[in-house]
Amino acid sequence: MTGSRRPHRVVVLCIGPLVGFDMTIAPQVLEAARDAAGERLYDVRVASLDGGPVRTHKGYAVLPDHGPEVLSWAETVIVPGTKHPVIHVEGRATPELEEAWSRLRPGTRQVSVCTGAFALAALGVLDGLRATTHWEYAEGFRRLFPRVRLDPDVLFVDEGDVLTSAGLGAGVDLCLHLIRRDFGVEAANHAARGCVVPPWREGGQAQFIERPVPPRSDQSTSATRVWARANLRTVARVDDLVRHAQMSERTVSRRFREETGMSPQQWLLQARLDRALELLERTDLPVDRVAEEAGFGTAAALRQRMRSNLGTTPQAYRRTFAGPAAGQPA
Repeated sequence: MTGSRRPHRVVVLCIGPLVGFDMTIAPQVLEAARDAAGERLYDVRVASLDGGPVRTHKGYAVLPDHGPEVLSWAETVIVPGTKHPVIHVEGRATPELEEAWSRLRPGTRQVSVCTGAFALAALGVLDGLRATTHWEYAEGFRRLFPRVRLDPDVLFVDEGDVLTSAGLGAGVDLCLHLIRRDFGVEAANHAARGCVVPPWREGGQAQFIERPVPPRSDQSTSATRVWARANLRTVARVDDLVRHAQMSERTVSRRFREETGMSPQQWLLQARLDRALELLERTDLPVDRVAEEAGFGTAAALRQRMRSNLGTTPQAYRRTFAGPAAGQPA
């Protein structure tokens, strides 16, 4: 992106009683995203349903700068967590919320953080879609919104123009995912460094749910995952992960699912794809070399994976997201 292109327009819509932490995530993380010239990639504005203060559920209020009229300006709307009794307990959208939502332009991306998913579901936005929310409220969510395919084990869900995240810190993960999807890996990594958070947090909510007996640290696959990322060219199969972890295949599979939310094979494919995207952005290596370095073996295998996961090709991705160091055609 060049400095001449206007920032992507985002509105954070606050609904009281508001989860105050959730409200601060998008302004902080998205505003940290910059292009190569240092220009901001997002213009984030905070609004309430009536233009007035919004009470939080922790004994203080916030005063957004805008009312619902700004929603017609937005390209993305983010709803932070809310404890509104009509929405959160009865599963119904209030007239004020429905009126505000009617201002959205067709194609506006709709996003929730934590219990903000209750608002999207109450509006019918999530019907028939996969979604998530904070694991603690999963049972109540399922009861109120049976038409939503709730997955309480993940940090966030991307359904194209509708995205949902789990509680609190998962909102940071989702915002970094938005930057990664909109402007590429390097922009997301830069924003993460500015916010002093990891650019990609492995695992899902399952690792945070209380358990009577926590897993022993010596049974973690963390060291194996670090090793695999450093050796993607030579880590060919799940068997390689099993040998390094010095566990049974069954145990490795179980640990990977508990710690990353993915099977070992899924994790390995994602790690390869992450590395390939980074190389396409930051280097001018030919596509066959990128495929080799990321462990795909051939350019054809990389192209197939990118079409399947991202709906694009290595060349198209590089044209969209490459910086000055990767200016050569692949």
